[in-house]
Amino acid sequence: MATAETLRERTETNSSTALRSDADERRNTAWIGQDVVIEGRIISSQDLRIDGRVEGSIEVGDHLLMVGARAAVKANLVAKSILISGTVVGNVTATARVDVQATGSVEGDINSPRLVMVDGAIVKGKVNAGGRRATKAQDG
Repeated sequence: MATAETLRERTETNSSTALRSDADERRNTAWIGQDVVIEGRIISSQDLRIDGRVEGSIEVGDHLLMVGARAAVKANLVAKSILISGTVVGNVTATARVDVQATGSVEGDINSPRLVMVDGAIVKGKVNAGGRRATKAQDG
Protein backbone atom coordinates (compact mmCIF):
# COMPACT_ATOMS: atom_id res chain seq x y z
CA MET A 1 0.00 0.00 0.00
CA ALA A 2 1.36 3.41 -0.95
CA THR A 3 2.05 5.91 1.79
CA ALA A 4 1.01 9.55 1.57
CA GLU A 5 4.67 10.47 1.08
CA THR A 6 5.05 8.02 -1.82
CA LEU A 7 1.89 9.36 -3.48
CA ARG A 8 3.12 12.93 -3.02
CA GLU A 9 6.46 12.01 -4.63
CA ARG A 10 4.66 10.38 -7.57
CA THR A 11 2.37 13.40 -7.96
CA GLU A 12 5.28 15.84 -7.78
CA THR A 13 7.24 13.78 -10.31
CA ASN A 14 4.25 13.57 -12.68
CA SER A 15 3.47 17.28 -12.21
CA SER A 16 7.05 18.35 -12.82
CA THR A 17 7.21 16.14 -15.90
CA ALA A 18 3.98 17.69 -17.19
CA LEU A 19 5.27 21.18 -16.43
CA ARG A 20 8.54 20.43 -18.19
CA SER A 21 6.73 19.11 -21.27
CA ASP A 22 4.44 22.18 -21.32
CA ALA A 23 7.47 24.45 -20.96
CA ASP A 24 9.32 22.56 -23.69
CA GLU A 25 6.30 22.92 -25.97
CA ARG A 26 6.15 26.66 -25.31
CA ARG A 27 9.84 26.98 -26.15
CA ASN A 28 9.31 25.12 -29.43
CA THR A 29 6.05 26.81 -30.39
CA ALA A 30 5.48 30.54 -30.73
CA TRP A 31 2.11 31.64 -29.40
CA ILE A 32 -0.25 34.54 -30.10
CA GLY A 33 -2.57 34.67 -27.10
CA GLN A 34 -6.33 35.05 -27.03
CA ASP A 35 -6.27 38.76 -26.12
CA VAL A 36 -3.60 39.66 -28.70
CA VAL A 37 -4.45 41.49 -31.95
CA ILE A 38 -1.83 41.68 -34.71
CA GLU A 39 -2.06 43.55 -38.01
CA GLY A 40 0.70 42.91 -40.54
CA ARG A 41 2.98 40.17 -41.81
CA ILE A 42 4.08 37.33 -39.52
CA ILE A 43 7.05 35.16 -40.47
CA SER A 44 8.05 32.39 -38.06
CA SER A 45 10.88 29.85 -38.23
CA GLN A 46 9.19 27.62 -35.65
CA ASP A 47 5.72 26.19 -35.03
CA LEU A 48 3.11 28.87 -34.36
CA ARG A 49 -0.18 28.72 -32.45
CA ILE A 50 -2.71 31.52 -32.85
CA ASP A 51 -5.50 32.00 -30.32
CA GLY A 52 -6.00 35.73 -30.91
CA ARG A 53 -6.83 37.90 -33.92
CA VAL A 54 -4.50 38.37 -36.87
CA GLU A 55 -4.97 40.42 -40.05
CA GLY A 56 -2.32 40.33 -42.78
CA SER A 57 -0.26 37.31 -43.82
CA ILE A 58 1.29 34.40 -41.95
CA GLU A 59 4.22 32.31 -43.14
CA VAL A 60 5.80 29.58 -41.04
CA GLY A 61 7.77 27.80 -43.77
CA ASP A 62 8.57 24.19 -42.94
CA HIS A 63 6.63 24.21 -39.67
CA LEU A 64 3.17 23.71 -38.16
CA LEU A 65 0.61 26.51 -37.95
CA MET A 66 -2.27 26.02 -35.50
CA VAL A 67 -5.34 28.27 -35.48
CA GLY A 68 -7.12 27.82 -32.15
CA ALA A 69 -10.88 27.44 -31.75
CA ARG A 70 -11.37 31.06 -30.62
CA ALA A 71 -8.94 32.57 -33.14
CA ALA A 72 -10.10 34.93 -35.90
CA VAL A 73 -7.61 35.16 -38.76
CA LYS A 74 -7.96 37.35 -41.85
CA ALA A 75 -4.77 36.39 -43.65
CA ASN A 76 -3.23 34.17 -46.27
CA LEU A 77 -1.57 31.21 -44.53
CA VAL A 78 1.54 29.36 -45.72
CA ALA A 79 3.08 26.46 -43.77
CA LYS A 80 4.12 22.83 -43.98
CA SER A 81 1.04 21.71 -42.01
CA ILE A 82 -1.95 23.78 -40.94
CA LEU A 83 -4.47 22.83 -38.25
CA ILE A 84 -7.58 25.03 -38.25
CA SER A 85 -9.98 24.99 -35.31
CA GLY A 86 -11.02 28.67 -35.56
CA THR A 87 -12.06 31.08 -38.31
CA VAL A 88 -9.82 31.81 -41.30
CA VAL A 89 -10.65 34.28 -44.06
CA GLY A 90 -7.92 34.00 -46.70
CA ASN A 91 -6.12 31.46 -48.83
CA VAL A 92 -4.52 28.47 -47.12
CA THR A 93 -1.42 26.80 -48.61
CA ALA A 94 0.34 23.84 -47.02
CA THR A 95 3.15 21.71 -48.45
CA ALA A 96 2.10 18.64 -46.41
CA ARG A 97 -1.41 18.83 -44.93
CA VAL A 98 -4.39 21.00 -44.00
CA ASP A 99 -6.63 19.76 -41.19
CA VAL A 100 -9.95 21.57 -40.58
CA GLN A 101 -11.57 20.63 -37.27
CA ALA A 102 -15.31 20.60 -36.49
CA THR A 103 -15.09 24.14 -35.04
CA GLY A 104 -12.97 25.38 -37.97
CA SER A 105 -13.98 27.38 -41.01
CA VAL A 106 -12.12 28.63 -44.06
CA GLU A 107 -13.39 31.27 -46.45
CA GLY A 108 -10.80 31.13 -49.21
CA ASP A 109 -8.95 28.67 -51.41
CA ILE A 110 -7.09 25.67 -49.98
CA ASN A 111 -4.04 24.25 -51.74
CA SER A 112 -2.40 21.19 -50.17
CA PRO A 113 -1.48 17.63 -51.12
CA ARG A 114 -3.64 16.37 -48.20
CA LEU A 115 -6.87 17.80 -46.80
CA VAL A 116 -8.67 16.43 -43.75
CA MET A 117 -12.08 17.83 -42.81
CA VAL A 118 -13.93 16.71 -39.71
CA ASP A 119 -17.74 16.58 -39.82
CA GLY A 120 -18.93 20.12 -39.06
CA ALA A 121 -15.97 21.91 -40.66
CA ILE A 122 -16.85 24.67 -43.14
CA VAL A 123 -14.94 25.52 -46.32
CA LYS A 124 -16.10 28.18 -48.77
CA GLY A 125 -13.68 28.36 -51.69
CA LYS A 126 -11.76 26.23 -54.16
CA VAL A 127 -9.91 23.16 -52.93
CA ASN A 128 -6.85 21.77 -54.68
CA ALA A 129 -5.83 18.63 -52.81
CA GLY A 130 -4.37 15.34 -53.90
CA GLY A 131 -1.25 16.50 -55.69
CA ARG A 132 -0.19 14.27 -58.59
CA ARG A 133 -3.24 12.00 -58.47
CA ALA A 134 -5.53 14.96 -59.31
CA THR A 135 -3.21 16.01 -62.16
CA LYS A 136 -3.13 12.46 -63.65
CA ALA A 137 -6.92 12.20 -63.48
CA GLN A 138 -7.25 15.47 -65.38
CA ASP A 139 -4.63 14.46 -67.98
CA GLY A 140 -6.15 10.99 -68.56
